Amino acid sequence: MPLQDILRRDGRRLQDALNLDGGGARIEVQCLLQAVLETNRAWLYAHPEYLPDADQLSRYQALLTRRLNGEPIAYLLGVREFFGLTFKVTPATLIPRPDTELLVELALQRIPESSAATGGVACRVLDMGAGSGAIALAIALARPAAEVVAVDASTAALQVARENMQRLGVNNAQLLQSDWFAALTDARFDLIVSNPPYIAEQDEHLSQGDVRFEPITALASGADGLDDIRRIISGAPAHLKPGGWLMLEHGYDQAEKVRQLLLQGGFSAVDSMRDLAGIARVTFGRI
Repeated sequence: MPLQDILRRDGRRLQDALNLDGGGARIEVQCLLQAVLETNRAWLYAHPEYLPDADQLSRYQALLTRRLNGEPIAYLLGVREFFGLTFKVTPATLIPRPDTELLVELALQRIPESSAATGGVACRVLDMGAGSGAIALAIALARPAAEVVAVDASTAALQVARENMQRLGVNNAQLLQSDWFAALTDARFDLIVSNPPYIAEQDEHLSQGDVRFEPITALASGADGLDDIRRIISGAPAHLKPGGWLMLEHGYDQAEKVRQLLLQGGFSAVDSMRDLAGIARVTFGRI
């Protein structure tokens, strides 16, 4: 079967099985074919009549079957683009999502582009719950004069983040295994950012879509989804310099609760920012 027929047939199969839109399903089939054929999308378009050999078809069918069963395309390909960068991802890490780019953008607004603006002292940034390293490494690359520390309790996730750091050539970031603030002793930062677990443990969405395959420890956090956010807010003042910021990504309906928690924790200038879908996605405050 030539590529053009595979694209047409399997695009419809994915669309029906996973309730995807037609364009999204076709792109996913293209991505799987690109991975198996080790080529790019332009080549696929230029060779619609190409007939994959038996080995290529076998490997493609194995990937397609896993995707039809709901396994995330990012885990099948082993990579996901975030903030214009390509990150390795595995089932040990949360899959970076476009919504989280807002957190990076807001953080960059508060990090000087050079240390000259801070009297020669580097701005120190802490990312809590590093996962694949997407947030910390995107910030580090955009602000080479900053010092970035990223922590995660998972050794497997930190190994993925370490590989991403090396591949991207980041030299102003440090990765540290820590249960939130536990291993940070008396370290202080100008800015703390986090995309922590924030889904309620009994939320029905945990059994739907891609999140079924993602690490539950990176998703769920107590009965109301706010247990880890509470821990971060309560511990942050001891690790922020005077005037330092705490910025948290959270669920679509949690902004008001997170603002209240920040105010109760002694933070000022508390506010929330909306993502491109108009959802209040990131809430922050200053100590």
